Amino acid sequence: MSGGAAPVRSAAAASCGETISIAGSELAADPAGALYWPEHGLLAVADLHLEKASSFAERGVLLPPYDTAATIARLARLVAHYVPRLVVALGDSFHDRRGPSRLTTPDRESLSALQRGRDWIWIAGNHDPDPSEGIGGRFVPSLTLGSLTFRHEPQPGATGEIAGHLHPMARVAWRGRAVSRRCFACDGQRAVMPAFGAYAGGLNVRHRAFAAVFETLSFTAHMLGERRVYSVAARQCLPD
Repeated sequence: MSGGAAPVRSAAAASCGETISIAGSELAADPAGALYWPEHGLLAVADLHLEKASSFAERGVLLPPYDTAATIARLARLVAHYVPRLVVALGDSFHDRRGPSRLTTPDRESLSALQRGRDWIWIAGNHDPDPSEGIGGRFVPSLTLGSLTFRHEPQPGATGEIAGHLHPMARVAWRGRAVSRRCFACDGQRAVMPAFGAYAGGLNVRHRAFAAVFETLSFTAHMLGERRVYSVAARQCLPD
């Protein structure tokens, strides 16, 4: 990893993002796991998976029920930092289609406060394909703005695409041990965003699913640290 510093333990706070180019557009890859597009005042996040703990609880699997509040709080810090005109959530914003109905009143009010004074777009995901009442914003299958299209699942052969769904994670050797971090996967023409949700898992960028998207290992894993993003060639990343 460049700079001689380790990736740090959490990716909680918005700090200095690394500028990445996607189909000729310049965006800031924030170490919290969001993209900011200054030209349009657009903040994008992917795979919030709100209410994952309550979904698991309904199946008898108990997790600490704080994931939604923690994820919204992290998003609120980004909104305060960038003051975007538009926020785009790239699908799987809720862990299942009934997630919005399980939101607590404080979490619902927090979401409403974040939406105040700006446009907010929810893109449909495979976990939450149907528009939901009572959470504000607009619901669309995808969004095209300028040279870029924002959608949930990466499409074969697409260019100028920013997607989520795959939860990219990179694993590298550092000081004699393996270190794994969520990451952006980008080849200059398209990007797959890291999952933003507190309880969202990750898929190694050496998995065949990424080979299907990029058709090569000639892409970069922009790994999330606490204060910066670390760029590593996918070929240099370790498999599981």
